Amino acid sequence: MRFVSWNVNGIRAAIRKGIDGYFDSIDADVWMLQEVRCLPEQLPKDWNWPEGYEVHLHAAEKKGYSGVTTLSRLKTDATSTGKGGIIDGDDSEGRVLVTKHGELTCINTYLPSGSNKEERQAFKEAWMEEWREFIRPYLEVSTPVIVCGDLNIAHTEDDIWNPKGNAKSSGFLPHERAWFSEVLNDGWHDVFRQQVGDGEKIFSWWSNRGQARIKDRGWRIDYFLLNDAAAKRVKSIRIERQGGLDVSDHAPVILDLTD
Repeated sequence: MRFVSWNVNGIRAAIRKGIDGYFDSIDADVWMLQEVRCLPEQLPKDWNWPEGYEVHLHAAEKKGYSGVTTLSRLKTDATSTGKGGIIDGDDSEGRVLVTKHGELTCINTYLPSGSNKEERQAFKEAWMEEWREFIRPYLEVSTPVIVCGDLNIAHTEDDIWNPKGNAKSSGFLPHERAWFSEVLNDGWHDVFRQQVGDGEKIFSWWSNRGQARIKDRGWRIDYFLLNDAAAKRVKSIRIERQGGLDVSDHAPVILDLTD
């Protein structure tokens, strides 16, 4: 089975840039898209989601902002949105979508960015704590659970091109990185890092400034976190930089599991 996590940086722009070709060529069973930035009625009138998929769109209340979508060729038995809690309890920013497919659970997440101002950093950090508590019970189940998405944090120095220069940047702050370590200590598997090993700098997002893409000055902020049951079924995982950046400033992350 193939799963893809991809921040598409606006589905309408991604459509114009040829995302349909990636739906065909990557041929995933489940697509989990972040930063869709579109209400259903805002999609192009002459365009449809790829054939054969159930589509679950959880849009933000604010037009042109945030939002997550999960497309599945697997039968979807249940869906839910949000993480509960006090911070944006109704998930008005469209950041969490949970789908269940038989024994498999997928948690599609777009974690807030704190880079704009102090208020948003405080919102992000409160959101992080609630989200960690929200996903923790899924570690106790014996069936596979896949948590994925743009988590807006580069965990280690291997996950960012210039760790010293970004030591005070949101997304690489010491306490954010420590929080990520705690999430992994809870029992989640960062399967990409486990597969490629330490010391490998492979990124999933690049700024549009300063020739960051050409010079490969990026951050790895897009993740698959798996519980034990799912981690035992990993065949391969990769970040598809080649071509994927034609569509977004993020590259798709592709995970293959045994059936």
